[in-house]
Amino acid sequence: MIPHSRIVSVLALGALGAICLTGCTPEEQPAQELKPLALKEQVSTIVKSADGYAVSWAGVLSNANPWHFGEHVVATIVGRDAKGTEVVRMDQPLDAVPPGGSLAFTGQAAAVEKPAKVTIQYRPAQWRPAARIPSAFQRFPITRVQTLRQKDGSYLITGYVGNPYQVAASSLVVNALLRDKAGKLLGGGSTFVDDVKAGSPPRFILTVAGLPAGSVVAKTEVTARTWGSTGRPFDDLALSGAVPVHTVKPTGAPFEVDRSTQIVSEHKE
Repeated sequence: MIPHSRIVSVLALGALGAICLTGCTPEEQPAQELKPLALKEQVSTIVKSADGYAVSWAGVLSNANPWHFGEHVVATIVGRDAKGTEVVRMDQPLDAVPPGGSLAFTGQAAAVEKPAKVTIQYRPAQWRPAARIPSAFQRFPITRVQTLRQKDGSYLITGYVGNPYQVAASSLVVNALLRDKAGKLLGGGSTFVDDVKAGSPPRFILTVAGLPAGSVVAKTEVTARTWGSTGRPFDDLALSGAVPVHTVKPTGAPFEVDRSTQIVSEHKE
């Protein structure tokens, strides 16, 4: 038979443990507050077309959150005439905005009447934690870019897009933004490249038309990104790992003594 005093002691210890479980736990951390996407730049151009007007636009969205993708983003482009009447509206689904990165996007729509003002807005992003640390999401290298002005005033942009990851990228979007000598955004265009393998950069070709009359292009910014409203394709590439930077075996003779392992000591008699 268990003595009454021992039963009381056990009950008291149990009650104290329950208090510690509820009251001695670390203070709960508040949920991380994510910053909304920011529309850093936007520009639009309007040119006469055969059936009305062609409205083109370009913009740059920025993601200040280094650990989250901004997904399922939709840009809404609205054009209004001088009286404020809406003459064109288009919802444009955008690709996922990478953690701590930016997203350049371009588009075009037709309008029967000429807009006097075009605005770009976007719906708030849905946030998803990235599968890797920020440094794992490397940029797709762009090389040998050429910007050639055509007789009709449009610009032809060509170049090559690489893949720094060990697996092939099934589809990438290539965006080109054109700027004047002051850095002002003038316009842009986009195209797609498929099955991009490391070491075999495909060539891209795209055209940018409808820039304001008298525009002088001084700089072309070309970027590439994974295609789709979620960051899953980028996650998959990052999880595969990057291609090693040094892949060629050294041909020179090795050091007789590995200098990095030498220990220098001073001995006095």
